[in-house]
Amino acid sequence: MRMTIESDPSYPAHWEADVVLRDGGTARIRPITTEDAGRLVSFYEQVSDESKYYRFFAPYPRLSDRDVHRFTHHDYVDRVGLAATIGEEFIGTVRYDRIGPDGRPASAPADEAEVAFLVQDAHQGRGVASALLEHIGAVARERGIRRFAAEVLPANTKMIKVFTDVGYQQKRSFEDGSVHLTLDLEPTAESLAVQRAREQRAEARSVQRLLAPGSVAVVGVSRSGAGVGAAALRNLRDSGFRGHLYAVNEAVTRDLLDGVRAYRTVEAVGAPVDLAVIAVPADRVPDAVAACGEHGVQGLVVLSAGYGDSGPAGLARQRELLRQVRSYGMRLIGPNAYGVINTAPEVELNASLTPAPMPVRGRTGLFTQSGAIGIALLSALLRRGEGLSSFVSAGNRADVSGNDILQYWYEDEATDVALMYLETLGNPRKFTRLARRTAAVKPVVVAKGGRHTPAGHVVPGTRLSEDTVSALLRQAGVIRVDTVTELVDVGLLLASQPLPAGPRIAILGNSESLGVLTYDACLAQGLRPLPPLDLTTAASPEDFRTALAAALASDDCDAVIVTAIPWVSEHALADDLADALREAVAETPGKPVAVVHVELADLVRALSATRGPDDEPPAQRAADAAPTPATGTAATTGTAASTPDPDRIPSYPAAERAVKAVAEAVRYGQWRRALADAGQVPEYEDIDEAGAAAQLAGLLADVDDGAVLTLAERAARDLLARYGIRVLPTLPAPSPDAAVRAAAVLGYPVALKTTAPHLRHRADLGGVRLDLTTEAELRRSYEELTDALGKPAELRPVVQPMVPRGVDTVVRSVIDPAAGAVLSFGLAGVASELLGDTAHRLVPATDRDAAALIRSIRAAPLLFGWRGSDPVDTPALEETLLRLSRLVDDHPEVIGVTLEPVVVSVEGVCALSATVRVAHPPARGDLGPRTLPSY
Repeated sequence: MRMTIESDPSYPAHWEADVVLRDGGTARIRPITTEDAGRLVSFYEQVSDESKYYRFFAPYPRLSDRDVHRFTHHDYVDRVGLAATIGEEFIGTVRYDRIGPDGRPASAPADEAEVAFLVQDAHQGRGVASALLEHIGAVARERGIRRFAAEVLPANTKMIKVFTDVGYQQKRSFEDGSVHLTLDLEPTAESLAVQRAREQRAEARSVQRLLAPGSVAVVGVSRSGAGVGAAALRNLRDSGFRGHLYAVNEAVTRDLLDGVRAYRTVEAVGAPVDLAVIAVPADRVPDAVAACGEHGVQGLVVLSAGYGDSGPAGLARQRELLRQVRSYGMRLIGPNAYGVINTAPEVELNASLTPAPMPVRGRTGLFTQSGAIGIALLSALLRRGEGLSSFVSAGNRADVSGNDILQYWYEDEATDVALMYLETLGNPRKFTRLARRTAAVKPVVVAKGGRHTPAGHVVPGTRLSEDTVSALLRQAGVIRVDTVTELVDVGLLLASQPLPAGPRIAILGNSESLGVLTYDACLAQGLRPLPPLDLTTAASPEDFRTALAAALASDDCDAVIVTAIPWVSEHALADDLADALREAVAETPGKPVAVVHVELADLVRALSATRGPDDEPPAQRAADAAPTPATGTAATTGTAASTPDPDRIPSYPAAERAVKAVAEAVRYGQWRRALADAGQVPEYEDIDEAGAAAQLAGLLADVDDGAVLTLAERAARDLLARYGIRVLPTLPAPSPDAAVRAAAVLGYPVALKTTAPHLRHRADLGGVRLDLTTEAELRRSYEELTDALGKPAELRPVVQPMVPRGVDTVVRSVIDPAAGAVLSFGLAGVASELLGDTAHRLVPATDRDAAALIRSIRAAPLLFGWRGSDPVDTPALEETLLRLSRLVDDHPEVIGVTLEPVVVSVEGVCALSATVRVAHPPARGDLGPRTLPSY
């Protein structure tokens, strides 16, 4: 059943949401309507007598007609009911009724409500009540309710736990034989942490069910052995899948297809099916999905194309597919997917189009949106000896996305490095949050395509600028690379080597020229290379071993790059050099080593080969016997990217590629170490948050939803002043006499400037006159300005008091619909604008964020005394950034602020002009309940 606004104008469609439950299944939460009477009765009949007793505090075998009417008729303001559904069936309900101080029904402004739950016994323990509480709490806040009251029988320990574990501030008492609970619905740090922890566990579990099924059915296996379905079945069979495997073909006439038990339908399998791989034409997929849903299949991999990849009609088909999949509580990879791989020895799942044998077991996880890119990455990793823990190619990414995979990898002990090829970030705000948490314990490397999305491309481009995307990823600790080649290069280094402790790089090898190229590449990447050590072309493998061991033992370097060219003599084999380098690493572990080679393909093979214990040199066996730091230690010390593998040393055919990989590891290591002091969001005692809220409410009282209001100059200045941001007063000067009167009010010296849109912030066009100390100077400047540029009505002149000279900067905050509030900083002027020299941080910004923000632009030296000038007051500038961050974080109504210019002098900061845009905030903010992306 799908209610619409057209059928009931009061129906709050934005309250509908899909959620992932504790066990990884999904449910839909929606408002209860008058059309749900039959569903409610059926639901109640399936609830046990004990659960009914806990709900009504007395035996209550059936609902009366009056009960059914009351529980299905709501005004969605004072009385609200929500249901958790799977398909057409209710599995849980929650309702609130607004009450007054006397506990009787009431209307606004009463801000308390009674709340009660009922969950079908078969679905208890799945987190249904917790999800319903999150959503009914968000609804209540939207309707002006600030507290929930609940009466619970002492024996109903499960429901008491639902309330006490939610993280809200609460009071608890025992009255008249029941437990009385009062919950403050204002989100707290604890409630947000609880919500996100539940989200992580549920989404990780949903992916785990897809990657580690106990049974798989391939739907659409041709009898001839041709086609996608047959290929997927062979790959599953030949890769040694450890579970039960079934083939499904509606026209099958024999018991086996390709040696696998075959059935005409999924239902005919007669046993549980955890995962179904669907490879039938798009027009037959709905029937296949319905059959899987009715059989209780937990998840789908849809290989079929013809959806969002085929135009508007296909996109509509894709939305309907997702709606159907979720109605059965399943999750979906695809459509148009390449498939999934899990190399865990207890699973050995190759539900993809990658022919057997599948990739070897490794510590690297790989996610791609593109099947073609997935094939290229798998081939590159295999060619260079790198194994995988898991692989997901999500195709059109209708449901399971990179965010879900990050949730899984975060707690997956088999994955030490996460590699991702993304064409969009989907939900950038959530992605950066998840990536930051994951990057704190293991590297996340992202190659992002789709920077300039061509028309008709299946994956839409982001509205964020590339600079902003890069800044958000960098702030989250993500290693962003530009190409899939760099993705593999960096991943190889991080998967096998410890993180460098700093930027000092030792270079050694048998080619002086290659050493110099490597040295230059290090400088270009911002590293600090030591002078290259030339071992000469006569160097033997033993010479390499000795030199590398010495470099690794030295306190003067943090990483080593070895360069090698072919020998003239034939006795020095690649295996000998590989063994020599491994022995040196084993003698002195703890620093990363990368090899640059020229035309030494055998060396690449030898360095990447996995050897058995009998092949190990003595030094390596000794190193294996020593304890190895756990991955978790790296999160604190920042000294290891993953569990180092001294048997594998990454090699690169060009110095630039090796240095790029090392440089990214250096920067990531620095970010990890900085996590120990991530900074804090300062508290300022002079901030008037309540006053700002009241001012915004008044300003928006007559503004329609969806409309944007640009504040008048006085209103903008007053709002910013409530947060301690000083904006210089400005008085209009429509005539010379008005300019003189304005100057008398403000006091000399003054500035005369134009504010016409085509001249605003364009001092280079001559629209500004400064340091006017007398009436005569002011009148003369006014005449020069109007003679040169136009009439006063066109120029819109204003007068401002002068401020001390300094560096002109620009401070902005804008609200992106996906990423949320973004704080930006740069220097004022056409040069910075032309070069795009602007830095960005997510809001709320910490003190460390603000300090890094002003130092990350290329023109930052101008703030710190460049060429003998006086350094300006950067602490005051940082405070301005932090105060603006607080304003937009505290008040989602503020959707855009531009302070331009902000003059930073030797002592103090002052904004000369401000533009503030406000609008009604969305009904659900970032602190709202967890939901899956809508379709």
